[in-house]
Formats: sequence, structure tokens, C-alpha cells
Amino acid sequence: MEKKRILYISQEITPYLPESEMSEIARYLPQGVQERGREIRTFMPRYGCVNERRNQLHEVIRLSGMNLVINDTDHPLIIKVASIQAARMQVYFIDNEDYFQRKFVLNDAAGKEFEDNDERAVFFARGVLETVIKLRWAPDIIHCHGWLTSLVPLYIKKYYYNDPLFANSKVVYSAYDDDFKNTLDPKFNEKLLLEGITKEDVDLIEDPNYVNVNKLAINYSDAVIQGTENINTGVKDYIKETGKLFLDYQPKETYIDAYNEFYDKV
Repeated sequence: MEKKRILYISQEITPYLPESEMSEIARYLPQGVQERGREIRTFMPRYGCVNERRNQLHEVIRLSGMNLVINDTDHPLIIKVASIQAARMQVYFIDNEDYFQRKFVLNDAAGKEFEDNDERAVFFARGVLETVIKLRWAPDIIHCHGWLTSLVPLYIKKYYYNDPLFANSKVVYSAYDDDFKNTLDPKFNEKLLLEGITKEDVDLIEDPNYVNVNKLAINYSDAVIQGTENINTGVKDYIKETGKLFLDYQPKETYIDAYNEFYDKV
């Protein structure tokens, strides 16, 4: 029987960023699932605070060099990779000078959210999927962690659905306690309009607040997981309303096996 392939896309992974529930799950879940006989690929953004020398990141020339057009501007896509030796796994990094060179993750030194976080989410989601196409690696499950990955389900169902690599891919979205306070750019929904994506598909984020961005992700996902014990109540209520296949919060001791079994249900 062919090994099932799981693509992990996370807004944070330890040891590249400080430990949080999300960064730990995104680090240990792929390893655990790989040890249980599945094939994995893992992606995160290459924020400027990720130390390239210490973590031995290097550019993958054959995957880099594409341009992604966002809001009528070309943005070069750079792909880097590092290995977590103890886990026998690689992590791919999505990099771009405009979006990911600053020394902070989603907020500046004063805690103010970056005004272009919407475009960073667009670039990250499309950057990952374009790279997977270049790798010619067809995932059975795409597991997204954190709101920065919230556009992946939309792109899979509406933009890349014709690509044979993603024809049978199922999308799982993990919701975390990663609320942002300010709404994103009011033109966020317009920046998402690509071939196959209509205004109606994204009208939910005419008001691009945290809850609506998560609702968009949930709508286009096949299944949802509650990644942290507490999540935004608006998001939690919406998950219940949709009736989507759902896995409740799992403690540290059991989540790897629980997630692994949940993939088979999806």
C-alpha cells in the first residue's frame, strides 16, 4: 500500500521560533506521523528573526526564482530548507525580501500588527502550493496551522483544483488562540481574486477581522481541529454550526495518535 502523504503548513515551528503550543505541535506532529509510516513535507515562513546560520538554512536554487503577483506587484519567491537531524525531517521556508525580512513575526517591536499581514498570508499560501507543484509531490492531506495559513483551503478548492497534484487532496485546518486585534487591509478580499475565485467566494472577508478570516478557512476545509484548549468563541461556535468533521482539543500525551487516526477519517 502506498504511504499516505501529509503536507504541513504552519505559521510557526520550534526551534526556529520560540515555543508555543502551535510551534510545538508543528514540530513534533510531522515527526510522530512520519514515525507512524507516513510521508511528510513541512513549510513555514522565513521570518527575519529565524537565524539562518545557527539553523543552517540554505537556498534551494531549483525551487526559487518564481515571481508571485500580489496587488499588481511582482514578488520573488525564495525557498530555503533546513534539517532537524533528531527528527530526520526537513523544513522548507518561504522567503521574500518585502514580506519576511523584518526581525519580527506578525507584530513590530511595539506589538503593532504589520499592515501588510494580509499580503504576507497570500504570499505564504501561494508560495507553499507553487513549491509543492515544483516538487511534484501530491499530498493526500494538507494540514494548516494558524490563521496565516487560512487561505490555503480557498486556493486548493478554487484555484488549484484543476491541478492533478491536488485533485485528491483533503484540507484540515487547525484553529488556535492566535487572535489578531485589528482588521486586515480592507482590500484583502480583492487581492484574492484569481482565475476561479469570484467576489462571492470571498465576500465573507469584506470585513477582514480575525473571526471572518477563520470562517473563510473553515468553509473551504474538509475537517477542522481545535489546536489549543481555548480558541476564539466566535470561531468555535462557527465550527459547530458548519457540522464539519471536527476533532476537539487533544492534550500533549495523545494528540499525535489522535491526529493520525483523524487523517484516516478525513
